[in-house]
Amino acid sequence: MSINVKIRNVKMTDLEAVVEIERQCFPVAEAAERSSIKERMATFPENFFVAEESDQLIGFINGCTTNSPVIYDEMFHDTSHHIPSGEIIAVFGLDVIEAYRRKGIASKLMKVFIENAREKGKKAVILTCKSHLLSYYESFGFKNDGISKSTHGGAVWYDMTCNL
Repeated sequence: MSINVKIRNVKMTDLEAVVEIERQCFPVAEAAERSSIKERMATFPENFFVAEESDQLIGFINGCTTNSPVIYDEMFHDTSHHIPSGEIIAVFGLDVIEAYRRKGIASKLMKVFIENAREKGKKAVILTCKSHLLSYYESFGFKNDGISKSTHGGAVWYDMTCNL
């Protein structure tokens, strides 16, 4: 089955579909609230990409620009931590609905996100992930910086950095 996936910047009309994808992809304690997603879309649409197939949203990636070398929990809930002139872009979430997983869509989203950061002259892309995803993100050039101070959703996270 060949999938024709289009990656583009988010639009406000995508809000409900993005909220539903987030709900499907993350446990309640970790999923961003609708209000938070809407605020992210309004504050940093240049760092918010969606994947669509046949006009249906099937995934997305988003995050703010910062000067912090690591993600801290307040960033997830308060867009005032977005510094447009910052040197680093943080990944808050990489979501793909289950029916479309293992088809290279998350990889396409991540590559577009990293290339976007590179084109803007940023120094790095950072993210946090759980231990079972360390090698996945290392495949994009991220290095494991160890256990994060983030306690988002009550989980154990690892700080990852991809220097550009």
